[in-house]
Amino acid sequence: MTTFVDRVELHVAAGNGGHGCASVMREKFKPLGGPDGGNGGRGGDVILVVDQSVTTLLEYHHSPHRKATNGKPGAGDHRAGKDGQDLVLTVPDGTVVLDKRGNVLADLIGQGTTYVAAEGGRGGLGNAALSSARRKAPGFALLGEPGDLQDIVLELKTVADVALVGYPSAGKSSLISVLSAAKPKIADYPFTTLVPNLGVVTAGSTVYTIADVPGLIPGASQGRGLGLEFLRHVERCSVLVHILDTATLESDRDPVSDLDAIEEELKQYGGLEDRPRVVVLNKIDVPDGQDLADLIRPDLLERGYRVFEVSAVARTGLKELSFALADIVGKARAAKPKEEATRIVLRPKAVDDAGFTVTYDEQEDVYRVRGEKPERWVRQTDFNNDEAVGYLADRLNRLGVEDQLMKAGARAGDGVAIGSEENAVVFDWEPSMMAGAEMLGRRGEDHRLEAPRPAAQRRRDRDAERDEAQREFDDFQAI
Repeated sequence: MTTFVDRVELHVAAGNGGHGCASVMREKFKPLGGPDGGNGGRGGDVILVVDQSVTTLLEYHHSPHRKATNGKPGAGDHRAGKDGQDLVLTVPDGTVVLDKRGNVLADLIGQGTTYVAAEGGRGGLGNAALSSARRKAPGFALLGEPGDLQDIVLELKTVADVALVGYPSAGKSSLISVLSAAKPKIADYPFTTLVPNLGVVTAGSTVYTIADVPGLIPGASQGRGLGLEFLRHVERCSVLVHILDTATLESDRDPVSDLDAIEEELKQYGGLEDRPRVVVLNKIDVPDGQDLADLIRPDLLERGYRVFEVSAVARTGLKELSFALADIVGKARAAKPKEEATRIVLRPKAVDDAGFTVTYDEQEDVYRVRGEKPERWVRQTDFNNDEAVGYLADRLNRLGVEDQLMKAGARAGDGVAIGSEENAVVFDWEPSMMAGAEMLGRRGEDHRLEAPRPAAQRRRDRDAERDEAQREFDDFQAI
């Protein structure tokens, strides 16, 4: 059964905001009590948090769909709805968050590091919050906004200072078990190690982590064997340690060709050219192993490698290796730029930034309005309530949408679409509309919406013509 997973696709959904409440106080001995509808609660966020006690993404492999709770709707007597509870998902240290296209959204390193993967929707305002001197008792409330829906990919890249690379059964697991307190599975058959093993090594005053990266063989960077699954775990290391088996029983292999093959795979994977290399000749306790180590050592030194001869079984040469790695890690840490405290960056809005854009869509014959505020206001509007629709028109007018439509060439009766092509709300525009509060009738009504809608009729006629043309084409094809 799978016990280690380092890449998953996660489908997260934040909570929806609760709807506001439209209520009017009706209580004995309290005439003209006024609106008392409360606001809806905010939807819960989906938050990723680094927990160093978590070492795998296995939990999300089995249950990749996660959803935060919704906000509660408001109620009368000025009672606000309860906020939805945030959903906190713990991830291992070194988790990278990507979108479906492979773009990096966040790199989570360090205990407690957080990232909001999906934001909860805002709660809708109740009619008590919408009342004003003109609109004393609104007969509507705002709807809660839907929460974000995100499809993200989580990739675990082990946070280690030293990465042990080499052929299966080269002795990586044995070496990490004697250098640290790690207890990996050790056996004399290939691909014994199926997951990266981490160990902590103390050499003098330096403490560093060491990782055993399994399954590297020729073709690993193209998906052969297990190497491709774990090559990402060497990306964060400060030094690469080649473990060469000097006592291999395979006649077609030798330590130098093994080194060249692994280096070629690292080159194909890319991004590791600047990491210092160390070569460890393992299993010198075997007589033939020591002879082979003496034979190839000059060639390796000539190539510029630092070479160490060790035996994980006899525990020889380990102290020199651990202190040499500590020295390299210490230099790498000192060379890293110091982390600066996060600065607060203020980005004021430009003077000429209206917060929305107006463009003409020739294909659909509508003027399309895009912007954060207009699109959010549309999502908050209950289109079954005429007064709520009139309130939306007033807000858009105050924002300056009408002025921009005039500049774009829109005329009375033209269609105006607010939102993206996939999820837009289309209106028939009537310029110079009076404020809704000045034309209100009974609660929930707005007389401006009783006028005919020529743009809507034109769209219906155009859609009917398209359907008729499609039917004629289908009939012709059938003949």
